[in-house]
Formats: sequence, C-alpha cells, structure tokens
Amino acid sequence: MNVEARFRDRETQSIDVREALKAILLYIGEDPKREGLRRTPKRMTEALEFLTSGYRMDAKEILSSAIFEEDVDEMVLVKDIEIYSLCEHHLLPFFGKCHIAYIPDGRIIGLSKLPRIVDVFSRRLQVQERLTNLIAEALEDALHPKGVGVVIEAQHLCMMMRGVQKQNSEAVTSCMLGRFKIDPRTRTEFLNLLAR
Repeated sequence: MNVEARFRDRETQSIDVREALKAILLYIGEDPKREGLRRTPKRMTEALEFLTSGYRMDAKEILSSAIFEEDVDEMVLVKDIEIYSLCEHHLLPFFGKCHIAYIPDGRIIGLSKLPRIVDVFSRRLQVQERLTNLIAEALEDALHPKGVGVVIEAQHLCMMMRGVQKQNSEAVTSCMLGRFKIDPRTRTEFLNLLAR
C-alpha cells in the first residue's frame, strides 16, 4: 500500500474514531454538541494517537542506532525513568518510574536510548508485568549483555479511581536476566543502587 493510501486509511479511521467518541459521549448522558465538548472527539483522537504511538515505533531500529564497541564490564544503571501507559483492561493510565541496568559484554548503548525504549513499549495498551519483560528482552536482544535488570514502580488509576479505590498502592515488577537472575550479588548490588 502506498503512502497516500495509508494516509487516507488513517484519516478515514480517525473520522470513525471521532464518531465513536461522540457515541460514547451520548452514552454517558452528555451532549457532544455542547460548546465544551464540540472538539473533544478530535482532541481525544489526537491524544489516543500520541498515547499509543509505540505501536508505530520499532524497538530494534531505535536500539541499533546507538550501539558502540566498548571494553566495559561494570553495571550501567539509569534509574527514575518516567513511564506513562494505559492499562489494557480499562484504558486508564498507570504511571511511575522505570529503572534499567545492564552489564555490558563488549558493547554499550547510548544512554538516551534506554528512556526511548521505555516509551516504545509504554505507549501501547499494556500491563505492567509485560511492559517490564519487554524492556528487558529488547535490551538483551540488542546488546547481548552479561545481564539485564528492569524494575518498574507504578500507580494504576484503575485501582485508585475505580474498583478497590486504594490511593496509596504501588505495583512493583521486575525482570532479571543473565547475571541479574543467577547471581544474588549482582541482583543485590542493583537493588541497593535503586535504594539510594
């Protein structure tokens, strides 16, 4: 399919989404013609495109663009990477921090690529458990390091605004690969660095 046809398809889909959002406004008892809501379907469509832009990004391409040969074998850690995602069960946001560490095996990656890879996978409909694993596996596939560790701490509006309505709960997930999984000292070093 050529670019023009894809653009037309995307534009047609965008119109369909706006019509569906008008139907949702009617369903909840609102008037989509009300001044404050007239442009809401268009704004929401644009917001959805941004919030799910990870579907249109290629993790391998992003990671492969900044890999460097380097004789380094000590842990590299980037912590407190902000994450914003949408829970696939309720389409409500979850947000928090992601911490990524790896032990190079002759290759390193530009540090800015770690937050970018978080965005690739968090800007999709997600569950936190899968998000954690996808980030770790993408880094492992790109670098073949001695180990990878990823920890995500997040708050979920689906637990805070509805359901159990617990305001101070936080979900913590981890994925440990290679030395982070098999060597307790490496895992402990990583977790201790996160606590600082």
